[in-house]
Amino acid sequence: MQHRIVVLGAGYTGAVAAGRLARRLRREDVTITLVNAEPDFVERVRLHQLAAGQELTPRPFAEMFAGSGVELKLGEVAAVDADRKTVSVDGAAGREELGYDSLVYALGSGWNHGGVPGVADHAHELSSRPGALRLRDRLAALEAGRPVVVVGAGLTGLEAATEIAEARPDLDVALVARGALGDWLSEKGRGHLRKVVERLGVTVHEHQAVAAVAADRVTTADGAVVPADVTVWTTGFAVHPIAGASGLALAGDGRIVVDETMRSVSHPDVYAVGDAALAAGPNDKPLRMSCASGVPMAWQAADALAARLAGVEVPRIAIRYAQQCVSLGRGEALIQFVTADDQAKEKALTGRFAARYKELICKGAAWGVAHPTLGLPARRRPVVRQEARDAVRAEAVA
Repeated sequence: MQHRIVVLGAGYTGAVAAGRLARRLRREDVTITLVNAEPDFVERVRLHQLAAGQELTPRPFAEMFAGSGVELKLGEVAAVDADRKTVSVDGAAGREELGYDSLVYALGSGWNHGGVPGVADHAHELSSRPGALRLRDRLAALEAGRPVVVVGAGLTGLEAATEIAEARPDLDVALVARGALGDWLSEKGRGHLRKVVERLGVTVHEHQAVAAVAADRVTTADGAVVPADVTVWTTGFAVHPIAGASGLALAGDGRIVVDETMRSVSHPDVYAVGDAALAAGPNDKPLRMSCASGVPMAWQAADALAARLAGVEVPRIAIRYAQQCVSLGRGEALIQFVTADDQAKEKALTGRFAARYKELICKGAAWGVAHPTLGLPARRRPVVRQEARDAVRAEAVA
């Protein structure tokens, strides 16, 4: 009897996990089903480019997983029942229920409007391809001189504001930051960021919290009004709500609590990776929501699950940070080197070399997803032993 593995979500983490499992396990021992709402892989780290009018390379999953043994099932995940070990999926033919022996939960995160009045009705988001396409259409319709406001000066906000300002220098682009611009960066990083933002003509409103968003303006907590024909909201991400009714143990922010192998602390037959999971990193600090965290989390989950099914020692992957990469338009970027627990070092790369560096990082991440089954030859794949499979199932039941 084959062990049924279901992977939910085919972003960076889900696609990598599915491909890595296919590479390490034999088809006669397992089935791997990858559930996703779209037929193509979405490079989320490039959605600000899409919004600014650039075209992204299509990456169909049918081509990526051809011959791998991974079955792609298109549909929206409607529910997860961790106690019954089932997943409900809404597809073209209606709702379908999938049973699993092991589940990899990689549904990631989405837009977080934070409950601020007017955001849901009037602001644009960059956490999804549909959102980026809607923003692209709205920006394309703007006449010269019209105001665009990006709220949130984290990585997504910085990339969105600079990309839009570079692509549309005729627009009046502003950035609203809760704190000082780039306050988490090194002195060199902050200085370069400010220089690029000023050169692109982006107006920065620092130390400002937004209290409300309307169709034509943003109002700050101190009552200041910033004109905005278009508002882009990038203050953070919220986890997919499906986990809330799954029966899995969750943290206060809705993320699934996992151990060092990315296995749920409440349901050992479930692994969670990427933005959906709360995992401890260096110095026991929670890993931040990012591709830099999610991909090694996917490696760890896939390797741990494969090892447990094969009855061999479970490997441990040290997840450490090395850098934060921020594109500042197509010709500029900032590579801020960080400690293992994500604190800024003084060293940073800037300018065109940094832009090329960032582009290589993005291409490398996409290549890793697009070639998920390259690696170990078939003869080195662990065989799923029956006694190991029984042990995994017994542990899950216990």
